Amino acid sequence: MSTPIRAASALSLADIQSVSPALGRYAQEDVVGSLWQRPQLSRRDRSMVTVAILIARGQAVDLPYYMSLALDSGVTPRELSEVITHLAFYSGWPNAMMAVSFAKDIFAERRIGLDQLPDASPRLLPLDEQGEASRVASVQQLLGTASPGLDQFTTDPLFQDVWLRPDLSPRDRSLVTISSLMANGQVAQLAGHLNRALNNGLTREQVGEVVTQIAFYAGWPNAFSAGPVVAEVLKSRAK
Repeated sequence: MSTPIRAASALSLADIQSVSPALGRYAQEDVVGSLWQRPQLSRRDRSMVTVAILIARGQAVDLPYYMSLALDSGVTPRELSEVITHLAFYSGWPNAMMAVSFAKDIFAERRIGLDQLPDASPRLLPLDEQGEASRVASVQQLLGTASPGLDQFTTDPLFQDVWLRPDLSPRDRSLVTISSLMANGQVAQLAGHLNRALNNGLTREQVGEVVTQIAFYAGWPNAFSAGPVVAEVLKSRAK
């Protein structure tokens, strides 16, 4: 059974109220009392989404709190490790290093050793040859010959290695990827990854709820930038 969320921040309610009593009320009533109680995402998934948002945006204050909540909510050390690895490619190396700096202390405190973490070079999941061919064609159409290095690294390591690592399911990789893109308002790549997410097993309801989580943890403007893209993808798949 997952640990219930008791606070919206690593900061105490008293600390929040000392600056903004109204913010303290919203934190308790709307974030803890409402958002985190919604059934559209499991506590595990919601905590994974939140960790992805905080890493993507480089928001360090609350990241250790939500990493610990994720582990208490059913995210395994292997999965959390892979989330950080995955987001190095989707939110940048420095943000991943920031996450590593906090995770290493949490892992040490919980006595999580290398035997509980993913191998550096595991046996990869099978490659979807047809899907990969379609992706390669799309990248080539988008980039042409403008950046051969980006083309190369997008193929290997990103899609022919990182996405095939077995300790985070394709569904969960899609979950943290769309969370990262929405969190930073990067909607140009969102439609393609939303379709991949739905193909990987995320439901329409879960995708929509990620947008709701984005509103509180990355701001309403980013949620409303992502929302129309989500609506269009869902509409196109319903035809």
